[in-house]
Amino acid sequence: VQLVESGGGLVQPGGSLILSCAASGFTFSRYGMSWYRQAPGKERELVADISRTGASTNYGDSVKGRFTISRDNAKNTVFLQMTSLKPEDTAVYYCSARRADTIYWGQGTQVTVSS
Repeated sequence: VQLVESGGGLVQPGGSLILSCAASGFTFSRYGMSWYRQAPGKERELVADISRTGASTNYGDSVKGRFTISRDNAKNTVFLQMTSLKPEDTAVYYCSARRADTIYWGQGTQVTVSS
């Protein structure tokens, strides 16, 4: 099983980034997918999640209206479109796949929002 995040980097406040998470080794369409983030000295928090079909999404309060999660089951990939980025969005962003009691994690990608 692999979850490989990409697309992180340094961006100025107000800027945008799109994160991708490529999945392999399991039946992607059977898993709900999530993005979490963890800033230094803070607990990991849920950013967004999406149902197996993509019909249902959920967002953390701090990113509502700015971030959009989506998935492409044909390409085994989940995306996180981030707009209007703020310095407090700086964190390592992790992709997660879950089904019942099974959870897989990616290695994370760093997002730094700074001028």
